[in-house]
Amino acid sequence: MERIKMAERKNKNQNNDVERASRKQKSESNEKMAVQTEETMLETGNPLMLTALSHIPLETLSDIETKLVYIDEDNVFLEFDEPMMPSSTQSGCHDSEQAYVLNTHDSSTLPRINEQLQMTLLEASTCYKQKNYAAAVEQLSTAMELFSKGAATENPFESHPEDLSSIASFIETKLVICYLKLRKPDEALNHSYRSIILNPSYFRNHLRQAAVFRCLERYSEAARSAMIADYMYWLTANTEQHTSKLIKLYWQAMIEEAITREASFSVMYTPLGTEIKADERDKLKTRFAKKHPDYVEHIYTDPHGFHILPQTSEWLSEPPQKYSLTLGFRNKHIGKILERWSNKKLPIFSDRKAPFCPLTKEETKRYWDYTGEKIMTVIDFIRSTKLTDNRCACSLGIEKLHYASFLGRLQRVEEQSQVINQAMAELATLPYLQDTSEKDVRMMRLLMADAMDTLEGRRSKKRVWNKIQQIGLIEDYLYQVEDNYLKNKKRRIAKMEKMKRTQSTQQHHRNYKTIPYKPESHDCTANKNVNCK
Repeated sequence: MERIKMAERKNKNQNNDVERASRKQKSESNEKMAVQTEETMLETGNPLMLTALSHIPLETLSDIETKLVYIDEDNVFLEFDEPMMPSSTQSGCHDSEQAYVLNTHDSSTLPRINEQLQMTLLEASTCYKQKNYAAAVEQLSTAMELFSKGAATENPFESHPEDLSSIASFIETKLVICYLKLRKPDEALNHSYRSIILNPSYFRNHLRQAAVFRCLERYSEAARSAMIADYMYWLTANTEQHTSKLIKLYWQAMIEEAITREASFSVMYTPLGTEIKADERDKLKTRFAKKHPDYVEHIYTDPHGFHILPQTSEWLSEPPQKYSLTLGFRNKHIGKILERWSNKKLPIFSDRKAPFCPLTKEETKRYWDYTGEKIMTVIDFIRSTKLTDNRCACSLGIEKLHYASFLGRLQRVEEQSQVINQAMAELATLPYLQDTSEKDVRMMRLLMADAMDTLEGRRSKKRVWNKIQQIGLIEDYLYQVEDNYLKNKKRRIAKMEKMKRTQSTQQHHRNYKTIPYKPESHDCTANKNVNCK
């Protein structure tokens, strides 16, 4: 009861701080909305209008991370070790780590943490409060070792599996925070992935992953993590508007950074009422070309699903506004490959001349440097405002596993491990983002099993990932053959037309060729009056 009262007093103080911050945030939002409204007024009368994004200062991002990522620094309790309060009193408590409880079974039967593990975690908490983050990492690493040896709960054989996952996820997420404090985002990355794999429904795990991506300057991936965090916050019945607005602001800032720093392509979002028709696509291309004349080598509109922007993703009130995404490229080759990638059932791309003819390491590196890496950058940006994909439920996991296979052939083992963990985190989150069929769930589990086998060094030719990759490579090869055929056909037609024009010109010259002049002969002796010289 004392712990509950302490939590209530703490939440009351937090709510007062939140109200003050909310008033300040509201005034800032009103100013930004005024600017956006003025820009939108310029587009009145045209249904294909753009939504402007305003610049968000770095100080605001740091403030958001302090409130949402590094929360409860002074009092690190285990989220699942707190008694659950009635839902009527949880609105403020949802902004605290202590409010995070499991929803899978009765909270009154939550297990007690193993005493040795709990003491280790309390020592880690003490080190953290003393800002000795390196020592906190050591204690948390010891806690993870204890957990792996079975010292999780007082009676681990009777514990619910999701309780054990939550304990491990708690340790992983605290490691993320400590490594961020130590300014070691590379060390924090795999821990952020594992915290999501173990507990994908907790919004702060995704938000902390976004903070790691921001430190690594991977802004498109940070934007996607923030988008998922906002969706998870709504999905788990959190209704505190101020927290949701802060998450959306963070998401918007990451999108802005991604757009600002990218020089190879430019973007345009267009509000959607229904599916875009062919003539409307032409209008979009014309409009894009006028606004971005430097990016017209290839203009592409995403045909799969719809996009959402942070300003309009009000999950609680009504479904978010749908947008289409148009991209323009400086490099026509990249735009063509992206369009071919988007038209396929399986999101796999390669430059192989035949599906079962592997490239050498040098050819793979050349292809990755000039094509593959640039394509992955565009794909990551497309995903930053796209929650689901109506092409294939496991498409994002497949994309990341395909990316990992490139890294494996390039012998970049550490990066490959990170990308495989990222693929597993995406697959673990999938059931919370969209409805999945039994077939999709089965594929998701098989892909995660294959990814785990790869991480542990086990190899097998019977993996489902191998089959998916082979089918994808065959599909990609057929698209390449089709493209080559159409290109050659176009060349042949152009060559035939050129030959016909040449022949026609030659025939014209033959018909109207000038005949040499021959003067008539005169008989000078016949006419005596003619003076012939």
